[in-house]
Parts: sequence; structure tokens; C-alpha cells
Amino acid sequence: MSKTKLELTWIGKDKRPRLEPRILLEDPLKSYHAQNKVSENDIFDNKLIFGDNLLALKALEREYAGKVKCIFIDPPYNTGSAFTHYDDGLEHSIWLGLMRDRLEIIRNLLSEDGSLWITIDDNEAHYLKVLLDEIFGRANFVANSIWQKVYSQRMDAKLFSVDHDHLIIYRKSEKFEPNKLHVEQNLKQFNSFDEKTGKYYRKRSLRKEGSNSRREDRPNLWYAIKSPDNTDIYPIRPSDNSEGNWRWSKDTFQKNLANGLVEFSKTSRGWEVFVKQFAEESPTRPPSTVWLNEEVGNNHEAKNEAKFFNGTDVFSTPKPERLLERIIHISSNEGDLVLDSFAGSGTTGAVAHKMGRRWIMVELGEHCHTHVIPRLQKVIDGEDKGGVTESTSWQGGGGFRYYKLAPSLMKKDQWDNWVINPEYNQEMLVEAMCKLEGYTYTPSETEYWNHGKGSETDFIYVTTQTLTDQQLQAISEEVGEGRTLLIIASAWRSKNIDRFTNLTLKKIPNSIIKACEWGHDDYSLNVQNLPISEPDIEEKPKVKKVKNTQEQVQVTGDLFGDQT
Repeated sequence: MSKTKLELTWIGKDKRPRLEPRILLEDPLKSYHAQNKVSENDIFDNKLIFGDNLLALKALEREYAGKVKCIFIDPPYNTGSAFTHYDDGLEHSIWLGLMRDRLEIIRNLLSEDGSLWITIDDNEAHYLKVLLDEIFGRANFVANSIWQKVYSQRMDAKLFSVDHDHLIIYRKSEKFEPNKLHVEQNLKQFNSFDEKTGKYYRKRSLRKEGSNSRREDRPNLWYAIKSPDNTDIYPIRPSDNSEGNWRWSKDTFQKNLANGLVEFSKTSRGWEVFVKQFAEESPTRPPSTVWLNEEVGNNHEAKNEAKFFNGTDVFSTPKPERLLERIIHISSNEGDLVLDSFAGSGTTGAVAHKMGRRWIMVELGEHCHTHVIPRLQKVIDGEDKGGVTESTSWQGGGGFRYYKLAPSLMKKDQWDNWVINPEYNQEMLVEAMCKLEGYTYTPSETEYWNHGKGSETDFIYVTTQTLTDQQLQAISEEVGEGRTLLIIASAWRSKNIDRFTNLTLKKIPNSIIKACEWGHDDYSLNVQNLPISEPDIEEKPKVKKVKNTQEQVQVTGDLFGDQT
């Protein structure tokens, strides 16, 4: 049997946008900060970005590559239904193409121990899984958890009542380690009181039960323990009177016995050895793949939360804060960076803020202003009493900066020629060229020609002036040996620029005209935003076709390999 790589293909898969790395422009009037510090851990540099989320992800890529611990997205489900705040009815292959473009950048943004969480329903979940396998690798699939999004069945359902959404989870690498969940304890079980510690506890048998509880499973855990009357106690399994084992090694038992954590009790079967488990020692468990609405909330709960921020125009598809609280708890720690590029009603940022995480959110719809900003303002002012406010002990504080995407760097003039956009001032131009050429924008206060760096010895200088031979000579001397400088200029006059061995010169705009797609402002999930190519049937002779009422999807290869 030979192995064949599974590949999801669709019409237009070979078409990839050549994205322009836009700069971000802050609008101080929409940024918001608490009047006073509430605690020393207040976070003020969170980002809310208004604009197309694919362009925004590209704008963030260089600065934040490898720095985001948790990314949660709740993309349009492609159900064919028209929602108030976005059109969710896309042709299947368009949806896959646009998701692919975003997921590739998202993977670059994740830290090595980071993870991606996507809520989706059955319309695209299984195709999305194969797409994610391609981008992240099948070995980095973590889980497909089921979220019970409703608390009652739909009695008018024609076939099945759909009660759940999928939560598909991928990691960047094997360095991802999920945090465990705390288990709420029934305090009535802790009915014994320890005089020495002043704490209540419950008794748990030291004898191991369940799997791996036979002597042959762990021979080192079979040993005798002296009872109060000096008889030997062995871990005999009560189910079949066979030889079992203890939970602790002999050395651990002796230490815990000395610390008063062991209790003996005489029963009809003889002496039993118990461990003291105190109520304050909250047990934990690993995350499971079934998330009940009693634990993480449901759609109805999310709608009620959203009404508090905008009761006249309630967001149609919010997620409950308890759901995001669990995701963020499992995937990150205080101070880590959380990103949501489909911000919706702003739940991710609100919960991340309350949990002491840094956050970035992106939203294109007008509800960025009508829903997200009012919600975050109430969180920062400590006026949001709902959601996870109580469980996180949130009292307000911190803030965020509001950004919008800059317009395209290039635009066509009245004669249909590409020129630098007149909306760009010198500072914007310098920052944009740094980003376009792959340099970090860090203008020097002492070296006028040093606008950014690509490495410790490589720098960039951007000017709209025409440089003379004398100016180039002076710059070359200042840069000196062991350093290099990329100069982006409108023009220069020099008979022999080759003699400036530490300088590289490029003209604007000619050198960047073909660098990317200029003037393209909308890559949102709309059918008209992706160019479609005709399928090349001859190049893909080995195809299994899956049809539905809207389109044809092609899956190449066999899930289990071809038979030979």
C-alpha cells in the first residue's frame, strides 16, 4: 500500500493575492484609556484595527511574527444565510480560498507554543480540517471540541436539530502545552477536620484503583505498610483479592506520613490506609472535547450579554464570554498576546482584557464602532458587570489604541500612471517603504539617513529628493565600512554609483510598481473579491468529486492511501 498525500483542491486555488503590507494609522479620538491605573498590571497598548482583516493580518505580520500565543477566529460559516452584519452566503471554493490566505498569515503570527482556535459549523468544518492539515500539518491537529451552543432542541427541525458548533484547535508546534481546568469541588465531601492545619479534608484510599492497579503493572508500588498495631498492610484489590499497588512510592509514603497526610482506619476487611485531601487543594483536569452549555454558555446567553452594549441593534452571532474564558485560559497565561481577526461584537478582546492578556482585534464592519468600542469602554471603565467579570474579579482599567489601515501607497493619476498616493506624508512614506522592503521602522534621532534596519548592519533611507553625487558620497562615508544602506529615492545624479559599495539605490515609484496589488482595499469574504481561474482538468486526472447544490469540490488522493 502506497501513501498518497491528501490535498484539498478547488477552483481558483492557484490564485493568491499579492498583498500590500499596509501601515496602521492611529485615531487618538477613538482610542480609549482608563482615567487612572487600577492595578500595576493594567495593559494599555492593546490594538483595535478597523479595516479588511486580510490586509490587517499582513500589516501585523512583520512586527508580530512568532509572538501571538492564542488566536481565536469566528469566521462567517458560509451557511447561505444573510446575516445583518455580514453576508455569510459564499460559494464554497471562494470561502476556502479566502480562508487559506488568512490561515497562512495566522500561522506565521503564532508563537512556537501558540495555538489556533476556530468556531465553525458542519457546512465547512470538515473541509476546513483538511485545509488546516495542509497549512499546519496533520501532526499539529490538537482536537475538534464540540460546543453545545443551544440549551433546547428545535422542535421544528426538518431533519436533525443542530445543537452544536465545532471548535477546531491546531498548534504551531509540539511546544504547545494546554493549561488544565480547575474542577469545582463538592465541599460537602470535605467533612473531616484536621486539628493540626485547621482545614477540612476528605479521605481517599491510598490503594490504587482502576487501570494499572495490579502488582505486575508497577512492582515498585507493592510494599508493606505498618499499621497502628504493627501488622503489615498490603494493597490487596477488593474486587478479586489480587495483589495491587499503592498510589505512592515507599519514600513518598514515609514523607507524607511524617507530614500528617496519612490516616489509618480499621474495617471489617482489616486495616485501610487513607490519604488526606484538603478542600483548598483544587484538583485540575485536562480539557475535554465536549463543552456543555452549562459550563461555557450558549447563544441565548451571548445575545443577552450583547444587549447590554447595544440593545437597539443586537449583534446576530455573538459568542458567550464563558466560552472565550475557557479558550483563553487553556491556551495562554497572563500577559500573553491574544488575537482575533474576526472581532464581531468584541467578545475576545473584552474577555482577554478581563483576564489580564494583551489583545489585538480586527473588524471591518461598522459594528466595530457601534458594538465593539462601546463594549470595550464599559469594560475599561469597570461598568460591565456581566459575562466573566465576577469570575475574573475584574474592576476596570487599562485601555486600547484604535487604528485604521492606511490607504494604498500607490494610486493612478489622471493619465493612468501609478504614482505615490498624495495622502502620504513623508513619515507615512518612510514607514510604508520600510514595511514593503522588509525593514523595521526605527528612525534614528542622530543619523538622518537611518530610517530603519533589516539587521544590525543593514539600514534603509527613504527620500523624495533627487540626490546629487556629492550627497551620495557624504552618505556613503557616514555609513562607513561594515554597514550597508538601501536608499529609496525619486532620482539621483551620479556618473558612477558603483563606487559606493556600501550603498544600494532604488527609484520610487518604478522599483515597487510590481511589488504587490495596489489600490485593492477589500479582500473580505465576498464572492467578487477573488479572481477565479478555469479548472485544468487535464492536469488533475486522478480526482474524486464531491458535489452539493452550489458547487463542485475536488479531493485528490485517498484518505488511507492507494491500493497497489
